[in-house]
Amino acid sequence: MSRLLAALLTMALAAALAVGAALGIVALLDARPDQPNTPLITYEQAGQGS
Repeated sequence: MSRLLAALLTMALAAALAVGAALGIVALLDARPDQPNTPLITYEQAGQGS
């Protein structure tokens, strides 16, 4: 019986650790500042007469 209890506790601890790690990663990604959305290449507008 003690082996079954140890296995269940280990499984519950592993699941809680996985959920905590996932939430931590999401929190770190949300805390990162957004990158500016500026284009690397810009094209000059040609004159309207052509």
